[in-house]
Amino acid sequence: MPTMLGEVATPRIDITQLPPEAAALIARLQQQIQAQAREIAWRDAKLEKVNFELARLKRWKFGAKTEAMTAQQRALFQDTMAEDEASLRARLAALQADLPQAPKTPKAAPRKPRRQKLPEHLERVEHRHEPEDTNCPNAECGRPMKRIGEDVSEKLDIIPAKFFVHRHIYGKWVCKCCQLMRQEPAEPDVVDGGIPASGLVAHTMISRFVDHLPYYRQEPINARSGVHTPRSTLATWGGAGGAKLEPLFELQRRFVLSCRVLHADETPVPLLEPGAGKTRKAYVWAWARSHHDPHPGVIYEFCLGRGAQYPLAFLGGNGPPCPEPGWSGTLITDQYAGYNAVLDAKVYPQRRSALCAAHARRYFEELSRGGSSASAVASEAMHRWARIYHAEGAFAEMDHDDRRRARQQLSKPLWDEFEVWLKLQRAQVLDGSKIAQAIDYSLGAWKALTLHLDDGAVAIDNNHIERQIKPWKLGAKNWLFVGSELAGRRAAVVMSLVQSAKLNGLDPWAYLRDVLARIHSHPSHRLGELLPHRWRPE
Repeated sequence: MPTMLGEVATPRIDITQLPPEAAALIARLQQQIQAQAREIAWRDAKLEKVNFELARLKRWKFGAKTEAMTAQQRALFQDTMAEDEASLRARLAALQADLPQAPKTPKAAPRKPRRQKLPEHLERVEHRHEPEDTNCPNAECGRPMKRIGEDVSEKLDIIPAKFFVHRHIYGKWVCKCCQLMRQEPAEPDVVDGGIPASGLVAHTMISRFVDHLPYYRQEPINARSGVHTPRSTLATWGGAGGAKLEPLFELQRRFVLSCRVLHADETPVPLLEPGAGKTRKAYVWAWARSHHDPHPGVIYEFCLGRGAQYPLAFLGGNGPPCPEPGWSGTLITDQYAGYNAVLDAKVYPQRRSALCAAHARRYFEELSRGGSSASAVASEAMHRWARIYHAEGAFAEMDHDDRRRARQQLSKPLWDEFEVWLKLQRAQVLDGSKIAQAIDYSLGAWKALTLHLDDGAVAIDNNHIERQIKPWKLGAKNWLFVGSELAGRRAAVVMSLVQSAKLNGLDPWAYLRDVLARIHSHPSHRLGELLPHRWRPE
C-alpha cells in the first residue's frame, strides 16, 4: 500500500508474536510517530501558503498596477499593504518558532535598521529588570555578583485622550465685626457659564480644523472615554472659541500685509444653501508672507465669489474711503485674471506682479509624457527647468541679498539660454498646438516669471501658498460643506492662526490652548504678543 501524506513507512512487525506489554508500547509509539508526521506536514503546508502570500504581496506592492491609482488610492493601498505584510511576517515567525532548529553555520550579525531616535521631550517611564538572586549561581562559589552595566531599550506607547476636571474652589472670608465678606472673582471662561476649559475648547477646534474631524465624529470619540458631548455642544464650543480669536485675526491680517512680498491663491469650497437644499460654490482666498521671509504667516478670507472685488478689498488703497493705505510690494500669483485689477500699474504703481514658474513648468510636464515630437521638445524643456530649480535649491538658506547675487550669477544665464531656446522652438512648431500654447504661456509672461532674479525676497514659484491651501481641500472632503457664510468666516479665523502656528514650528493645540486661556486678561495694547510668530508660552 502506498504511503499517504503525513504517514511514514514503518517495518512490518507481527505484534501477535510479542509480549502484550511490548505490543502495547509499539502501538503507542506508532501512533505518536504518525501524529507528529501529520503535524509536520500541516505546518509545512501553512509555511508554503504564508510564503506564497508574502511573495504575491510584494508583486502587488511593486507591480505596475499601482501606477494606475490616484494619489489617494495609492496611499490607502500602501497602508493596507503595510498592515498585511506585518501580519504575514508575524504569522511566519510564529510558525518558524515551532520548527526544530537545525544546526546553523555562523553568520554575521544582522544589520539593525536605522531607526529615528525617540524625541527627548517625551515622558520616560522606567521599568527595572534585575535578577531575583544576584549571587553567583555556581554552587562552589555563591558570592554576591557585581553590577557592571546595563542595556536600555525604549518602546513608544500612548495613552488616548484623557479627560480630567479642573476644580476651582473660591474661599469665602468674612469680618464679623464689620459685616464684610471677601472672595476672589471667578476666572473668565472661553464659554460663559459652560463646563469646558481652554484645553478642551482648543482640542475640539484642532480636531475640527487641523485633523478635519467633523463634530459628529468627535462625539463618539469622546464617548469612548465616558464623556457625553453632543455635536451641538461641540459646535457651541467651537463657535465661542472662534469669536474669542477674532481680535487676533485682525492683527494677523495686518502682520501679513506688512510684508512687501505676498503669495496669493484661491480655492472653491461648497457652501450650503439651506433654503435650496443644495450647495453653491464659495471661495477661500489665501494670502501668505514670502516663502523666504524669516517670520512666516498666512491669512484666509472666506468670500462668496471669485471676482476682482475681493482682492481689491483685501489689499486696500481704493481711494479716500479706505481707512488704511493700500498694500505695496510684489504679489506672486498664477495668471488668473482676477488679480489684474489689483496689479494695474496705472492705478497701483507701487505694486509688481511675479508669476509662478511651477505653473509654466506644468504645461511642459503634461506634454513630456507622450511619444510625439511635441513630447521631445517638452522633455528638453523639463530638463532645462530641472537645471533652474536645482540652482534655486542651493539658495534656500541664503539671505535676500546673497540670494539675489547668486541668482544673477548662476540662474540668470540659465533663464537667458532657456528664453533663446524657447523662441527657436516656437518658430518650428505649429500654431495652435499644445506645445505652442505651452511655449507662448512662458514667453508671454517672461518678465513676471523672471522678476525673482532681481529680488532675493521673491520666490521662484507659488508652491508655498498652494501648500497652505491644502488643509481646506482636505477639510472639504471630511466636513463636505460649510454650513453658512458665518461658519466659513469663523473657519478662516481659526485656520489662519493654527496654520500660521504650524508654519512657525508650534504645536497648534498648545498654542491655541494658551491663547484661549490668556486672551481674556491680556492687555489689548499688547495683544500682538499672542500672534503665532511672537507667542511664547506663559
